[in-house]
Amino acid sequence: MNILGKILGGIFNRKKDEATAAAPASTAAAPTPAPAVTAASATAPQPEPVDVAGILDFKNSVRDQKLNWRTSIIDLMKLVGLESSLAERKELADELGYTGDKSDSATMNIWLHKQVMQKIADNGGQLPRDM
Repeated sequence: MNILGKILGGIFNRKKDEATAAAPASTAAAPTPAPAVTAASATAPQPEPVDVAGILDFKNSVRDQKLNWRTSIIDLMKLVGLESSLAERKELADELGYTGDKSDSATMNIWLHKQVMQKIADNGGQLPRDM
């Protein structure tokens, strides 16, 4: 699994478990005739938004060392249980298509944090408006 996938898994793991558990129950029901497909029914239902701040703030509250995940990619990675070394962050930068100078780690880290927050939002994560 790639690093971004591990970050998303560290945040959304409960949702994935619930979706996996619900899937077998829905397929066990008696088959029903398929309704006619219309433009409105053809669109996939939107996933329920996940309160990312609530999840991460809770994880942070049970730690001895408090982390600033809202602004730091290093702290975000630590909070979800990942290695936050420069090598790992460079690998994440490669995954996300960073084209800047990776030796300028401060600039890269800011870019990484913004990109990861966007990916979280793209995957159903609800972030505070100030992020």
